Amino acid sequence: MKNPDEPRLSAWEARTEWPLTGLAVAFLVAYAWQVLGTANSPRVQWWLEVWLWVVWAVFAVDYLVRLGLARRKWRFVGKHLFDLVVVALPMVRQLRALRLVTVFKVINRRIGSGLRGQVGVYVGGATLMVAFGAALAVLDAERNDPNATITTFGDALWWTLTTISTVGYGDRYPVTTEGRLVAGALMVGGIALLGVVTGVIASWFVEKIAGAEASIEASTRTEVQALREEIAQLRADLTRQEPGSAPR
Repeated sequence: MKNPDEPRLSAWEARTEWPLTGLAVAFLVAYAWQVLGTANSPRVQWWLEVWLWVVWAVFAVDYLVRLGLARRKWRFVGKHLFDLVVVALPMVRQLRALRLVTVFKVINRRIGSGLRGQVGVYVGGATLMVAFGAALAVLDAERNDPNATITTFGDALWWTLTTISTVGYGDRYPVTTEGRLVAGALMVGGIALLGVVTGVIASWFVEKIAGAEASIEASTRTEVQALREEIAQLRADLTRQEPGSAPR
């Protein structure tokens, strides 16, 4: 959604939202290859690590450019704290998956643009991406700990689904600091995702109810107009039938 108070910033975000989304997807592929590819050679692992740092650099440059374009710098920082966290915490390997927040930003703009018919696709895609990314991150953090209950990708995916849906069975849980950081981020993301879904459903109901009310109102106006015409005709007939009126 365009911000009339920040035309240059809005123009930049409109130009970069899809490239950054594509970059987030490419990051997810590389990160999955790095975590799940246990047979990767050291050279492959090195190139994957380089690519992940390149992605971080692009997101950092994007944040700095948007900060430079913003007229109200502190207001921009306050509204984009999550972006700042994503850029400022590159050293925590597992939190790199937070870059998938770009997808939520695109969803938010599409909702603001009124394209509600496509929001279901965006939300579904974002949910799958975030769940997959979180499963990779928690597996990366947990699998080498001797007390871990999450040691396979299946365990990680099950834990992610129960966490993001706010069910939380408790049969799988992170024991490392990095894993708990991922869990906290996923809980916040799950709440945010539920908020998006709730907002979309509420908006759909409001539109449907408003449309039904408009249709009923139009039908009522038509019926009232017909009744008025009928009453006017009856009055005219009564006037003609009064004593002293001219014979037919």
